[in-house]
Amino acid sequence: MKCSHFVLCIAMAGLSGCGGGGDFSDLQAYMDEVRSRPKGAIEPLPKFQPYESFTYSAAALRSPFQPPIKIDMVQRQKGSLEVKPDEARVKQFLEGFNIEVFEMVGTLGNEDATYALVSGAGGVHRIKVGDYLGRNHGRVLAIDESKVDVVEIVPDGEGGWLERPRSLSLKERS
Repeated sequence: MKCSHFVLCIAMAGLSGCGGGGDFSDLQAYMDEVRSRPKGAIEPLPKFQPYESFTYSAAALRSPFQPPIKIDMVQRQKGSLEVKPDEARVKQFLEGFNIEVFEMVGTLGNEDATYALVSGAGGVHRIKVGDYLGRNHGRVLAIDESKVDVVEIVPDGEGGWLERPRSLSLKERS
């Protein structure tokens, strides 16, 4: 019992020092300064700056991550005026992408036709002989178990057109 009275007395002595009519003059001075500020002085909203969109103008150029194609000017092929793309033809979906983005991943076939499965352009696509892919008017010539043969029609730089053969090889699962 003596111990609890002793602890109680010490606690009362400690608390008596906390509330003894302290000096609040600094707090009162701050409150007076806040009250004396002009009322209604709200900052105006910042002016809205409209977003200016950016149009990337180099999308049709060669990728800077691919090495440039070296052309020997002496042995360069001359284009033919007989070979040219059919500009009146309706473009197919896969012609909107570079041929380098496509990889052959398999084949499908039945008694009527053989199809190649190519991965790229956001998914896996089924193509057959006669379909077009790539930006250079690439037409599928042949499909077999290991590759797809494509011929592209590219400008020769002198007003003519060249046929350039390409192949998409089967990508083995790794």
